[in-house]
Amino acid sequence: MRGAAKWVAIGLVLVVAAAAALLFQSRSAPSPVARITRDGAVVEEIPLDQVAAPYTITLEDSLGTNLVQVERGRIRIAEADCPDQVCVNQGWISDGTVPVICLPHRLVIEIRGGGELDGAAG
Repeated sequence: MRGAAKWVAIGLVLVVAAAAALLFQSRSAPSPVARITRDGAVVEEIPLDQVAAPYTITLEDSLGTNLVQVERGRIRIAEADCPDQVCVNQGWISDGTVPVICLPHRLVIEIRGGGELDGAAG
């Protein structure tokens, strides 16, 4: 009887360990991706964890021009020809908590994945 109880205990420990491994594996955050949209249309998606060297993107249309700087793990609007400069003054973002928005140019930069907060996080 002691031998059977020992095997049951070992089996129970293995089941709990497997369940814990699956739980933690499913909670791993996806890589952060910066999504740039203008008027709701996706202009570009940038996997921020794959940026090898800093670079800039110039976004220009009839509404105006934005210079976007990209570095590993973060992104910002460095220059804009809009009157208020709120988007420039916001600085770098590196998670999904607050997007960068240039209202005059109808441009939004948001980060998806990478451990952003959800509604339950408070």
